[in-house]
Amino acid sequence: MSATLRPAPISETERRERLSTLRSRMSAAGVDAVLLGSTESLRYFTGLVWHQSERLVGALITQADLFYIVPGFERSRVDSLPKLDGAIVTWEEDENSAETVAALLTAKSRVALDDALPLFVYHALAKALGAERLVDGARLIRDIRLRKSAAEIGIIQYAMNLTLEVHRRAHALIKPGVLASDVVRYIDEQHRALGAAGGSSFCIVSFGEATSLPHGADGEQTYAAGDVILVDTGCRIDGYHSDLTRTYVLDEPDADFARAWAIEREAQQAVFDAATLGAACSSLDDAARAVMVRHGLGPDYALPGLPHRAGHGLGLEIHEEPYIVRGNQTALEPGMCFSNEPMIVFPGRYGIRLEDHIHMTETGAAWFTQPGKSPTEPFA
Repeated sequence: MSATLRPAPISETERRERLSTLRSRMSAAGVDAVLLGSTESLRYFTGLVWHQSERLVGALITQADLFYIVPGFERSRVDSLPKLDGAIVTWEEDENSAETVAALLTAKSRVALDDALPLFVYHALAKALGAERLVDGARLIRDIRLRKSAAEIGIIQYAMNLTLEVHRRAHALIKPGVLASDVVRYIDEQHRALGAAGGSSFCIVSFGEATSLPHGADGEQTYAAGDVILVDTGCRIDGYHSDLTRTYVLDEPDADFARAWAIEREAQQAVFDAATLGAACSSLDDAARAVMVRHGLGPDYALPGLPHRAGHGLGLEIHEEPYIVRGNQTALEPGMCFSNEPMIVFPGRYGIRLEDHIHMTETGAAWFTQPGKSPTEPFA
């Protein structure tokens, strides 16, 4: 890994700017408050990290205030966690958290809800406030999160570089007889050794026919000479994800695999070339499928071919907007980050996924990591 300094976490100043943007959009939308649950949006706007449970922990954002909604017995823990300053409002075990939220609002307040809130929270709020006062907050929240700041892109870049180095180390480890579970364990260890405290956020290691299953196979696998190898893994740095896939062989490939790998790389490049400012996300998926069809694959989602979308957004969630999928007319703008992974599946034989990520700059698309070079050289 290059000797780059780990970037600073997102600053309180940036989080306050995010809240200011949210409040401006609330005003324009005629919304009086936004309720965030224990979601990545809570982390995004306030810095508070909390895992979802049967109890509501979240934040109520109004034009004037930031309230944390917290079970009484968790207050001391929440007090100790990094977050923006705000009033902590508690509710006890025999109380209704929705009533606690209602008490902070005026009788006619309209509340936009975090789109990742659980349904049980919605039902309780609908009973306490009336469903007519609740609106979907997805666009208020997601349209802000969709465009990454320079600080966010710097963190994602660092995470991608780290995972790319882990891929290099895993590539050197694989020899005939190695178990997929041993490679998964090694990848986790290397993520930790390079500074990702949580290790791998996920890891898929597939050999041979198992590579034709996009999300891997159950059970143990043993690498045999000549097998196709697919490794898909990532980590989190300050909450932001990396996510990279390499597919390759260790020995000279046969003609069929070499041709298929070249088609996959051509499709991946076609997605990158289509990623121009203002282009619809759907046009990138179209570009990948056009390559497949030219080579006799597909069409559409038919196999052999591309069975899923060509990519997904990435940030605090490993899959988030914008989705690079047919029908998505979202126009690409500076700050958007997304994967480029138009996998080719040959059922019962193998699959090839080359996954690198793109971020949109003021002048167009840029790679976070450079694509692989060849079927036997998975690194640029």
